[in-house]
Amino acid sequence: MHTNIHALLSLACFALVFNAFYVSGIGSQPRSLSLNCGSESGGTDGDGRKWESDVKYIAGNYPHARAQYQDSSIVSEVPYMDARIFRSEVTYNLPIMLKTRYWLRLYFYPSEYSGLNIANSYFSMVAGGVTLLNNFSASITAQALTQAYLIKEYSLAPMNHQILNVTFKPADRPDAFAFINAIELVPMTDLFGSGTMVGFADQNFDAVSANLETMYRLNVAGQYISPTKDSGNLTRTWYNDAPYLFGAATGVNLQTNESFKVQYGELTESVAPPDVYRTARGMGYHKDLNLAFNLTWLFQADANFTYVVRLHFCEFQLTKVNQKVFNIYINNQTAQVEPNAADIIGWTGEIGVPTYKDYAVFVKDRLGDEEIRVDLHPATYSKPEFYDATINGIEVFKMSDRNNNLAGPNPALSEMQAQHMAKASNKKFQKDHKTLTIVGTAGGVGFFFVAAACIAAYRRKKIIPGFDSHTSSWLPVYGNSHTGTKSTISGKSTQSGHISSLAQGLCRHFTLPEILRATKNFDDSNVIGVGGFGKVYQGVIDQTTKVAIKRSNPQSEQGVNEFMTEIEMLSKLRHKHLVSLIGFCDEDGEMCLVYDYMALGTMREHLYNTKKPRLSWKQRLEVCVGAARGLHYLHTGAKYTIIHRDVKSTNILLDENWVAKVSDFGLSKTGPDMDKGHVSTVVKGSFGYLDPEYFRRQQLTEKSDVYSFGVVLFEALCGRPALNPNLPKEQVSLADWALHCQRKGIIEDITDPHVKGEITTECLKKFADTAEKCLAESGPERPNMGDVLWNLELSLQLQDNPDGSKHSSKGEGSETSEESLRNRNLEMHYSNLSLGSNSEKTAGSDDSGEIFSQIVNPKGR
Repeated sequence: MHTNIHALLSLACFALVFNAFYVSGIGSQPRSLSLNCGSESGGTDGDGRKWESDVKYIAGNYPHARAQYQDSSIVSEVPYMDARIFRSEVTYNLPIMLKTRYWLRLYFYPSEYSGLNIANSYFSMVAGGVTLLNNFSASITAQALTQAYLIKEYSLAPMNHQILNVTFKPADRPDAFAFINAIELVPMTDLFGSGTMVGFADQNFDAVSANLETMYRLNVAGQYISPTKDSGNLTRTWYNDAPYLFGAATGVNLQTNESFKVQYGELTESVAPPDVYRTARGMGYHKDLNLAFNLTWLFQADANFTYVVRLHFCEFQLTKVNQKVFNIYINNQTAQVEPNAADIIGWTGEIGVPTYKDYAVFVKDRLGDEEIRVDLHPATYSKPEFYDATINGIEVFKMSDRNNNLAGPNPALSEMQAQHMAKASNKKFQKDHKTLTIVGTAGGVGFFFVAAACIAAYRRKKIIPGFDSHTSSWLPVYGNSHTGTKSTISGKSTQSGHISSLAQGLCRHFTLPEILRATKNFDDSNVIGVGGFGKVYQGVIDQTTKVAIKRSNPQSEQGVNEFMTEIEMLSKLRHKHLVSLIGFCDEDGEMCLVYDYMALGTMREHLYNTKKPRLSWKQRLEVCVGAARGLHYLHTGAKYTIIHRDVKSTNILLDENWVAKVSDFGLSKTGPDMDKGHVSTVVKGSFGYLDPEYFRRQQLTEKSDVYSFGVVLFEALCGRPALNPNLPKEQVSLADWALHCQRKGIIEDITDPHVKGEITTECLKKFADTAEKCLAESGPERPNMGDVLWNLELSLQLQDNPDGSKHSSKGEGSETSEESLRNRNLEMHYSNLSLGSNSEKTAGSDDSGEIFSQIVNPKGR
């Protein structure tokens, strides 16, 4: 009897709140709902957006828990640090508008909560009759995705009722529980339609009334776009596409400036923000090379589901039909091919007008098939002017199946991750089990407290406000989220006490005896380098695998900081042009980092003062392009800008194929503060490469890396150190002397004589101009790394094609109008792409194998 009264009073409380929601007039216009679950008062997040408590939307009192530490990737306590805990089935009742589609976002922070073993959290979740999660483990999922927290995003089809029931149900196993940190409900424009299934011309898909889960949302070749910069108040997050590119050939980044107007016309701006359409990835400037490969992205997917693959296009270079035509393949099946191949201007009618195409594909449950592959390839049927393909954005949505189910299995952990998870679980939860913090009291008294709060809230007209949703959307499978605990450094460190648990799970933990065996007890005969962190040894692990082992100075507090930073950064960054961290050792005062062995050493070792083979000019260009790609990824490809802070030729390593990889992240900086344009910090770096503006103002920006890289470029050109005190005073600093010679027009006089005769005039001019711009006195006057990369790739083209006609580059000249920008971009295409003709070479021509070999065995490009 008591339980029934309790439930009835709870429903009465909800009715009052629901009535207030609509009587106030909010019901006439769909509004957002942002719940900080487990919090008594809601709170304000780091973006200044207010969240309310969830107590009004669940019938009854349920315990809450407070996370015991805040991961460094979480910039605000709200809405992550509090969690609502459920030991039995519980339903939220959320007010919605009739016939309105909503984004439903679920926030999970699988951290340590007092009295709870997060490894025991397995639960299912149903919203509006749609199964969103089944036997879900947020802990396993976060571990597998290398993220501290998860945001799952769903698009729920319009409903014919005014309440959305969101039900959590713990798994039927001992000690199982469900938890949730935050719930967000955002009304959205219905952006989904219908179309044909790829591979099945006689079968259609209908997403108009479908429920979907957002799997991937990528701003191709562009920067991370935060929820605050999304269009249509939809607060989506757009990520860089670099981690999903498949194959050695990744094309080139294209972009127009912010003044370029995107004209949506009949297309609603809610489809994607303008910044998505201002960048694109193209195939490059070499016709024969383009015909020999595909531009490819690869995405992991759950089997036995249909996926909607949305491709965004906007032409900002060409103006005519049949100038650029290309085929689209999804999972090796034709999606858009000749004679009906993709022609962006043919679709839109003019430059600057965006469009998108939806393709649906069914992912089968067969070994090796659980992925979605998107390929673009130039079409030849209509003999277009340029053999190229471009794309601006990619989204992938999973459609619910016939049983209204969207739930997939938990991802599989690697053996190393699984061992770490089991070890951490046993260590933590065999100690003690504390009582959960309970909101209110049990029984009827607790309910009347909640009911009174609801009634008081209604009387004070504290109705649900309409919020502009302002938070991250679902995080895709990136290896670049930045996690780390807010921990202090203790005097004695054992068993990785300095490092966040997630970072430890992402790389191998070596014991000290393993390190001693690998380095022969740190024998000096194995030393291959010495830096500020300590000595670097060549070693062998697992009997045959060569590695480089960096040993820190155990007495150095700075060494501890760099050790932590290096692991936290590199354990979650994966890129072809970034050095790979294999593991670490943190025992008995020894701190060691274990990397892939870079067989050819540093870039500097092949430039000057060396007995090793010197790099040819083309090799130097390719190494610079590779390093620029790595730095560009750091600046734009991760959730937050990462500034290396110690770019120099000894931190650019070369593998056995001469592929350049940026290394040494001990001084790197990252975080949301970079959104302000800079972060104030103590000046660190290497003299000769140090940005003078950073030195004066102590304000670090990504342009500080650009300055340092400019010194590296002149180092490659001149074949001399950044600082040489043995030279006359005016020549000691390479940056100063090279700028002087460049501005005097005598840069050839200081060019390295070993390569001087190899460099074409046009290539030298473009390369030196690029280096000069990097060394501009003021940061805003310097190009970004994307522009630097563009110009270096153009320099390489000018070296390969010295007889080409005019070439243009980004960021050059005083013209700023859309017309002049279009003309320069068009000129670039005409001068660098081979024009189609009756004598064109196809992918099967005699030299195609040679061209393709450049992709299979890339040399730094």
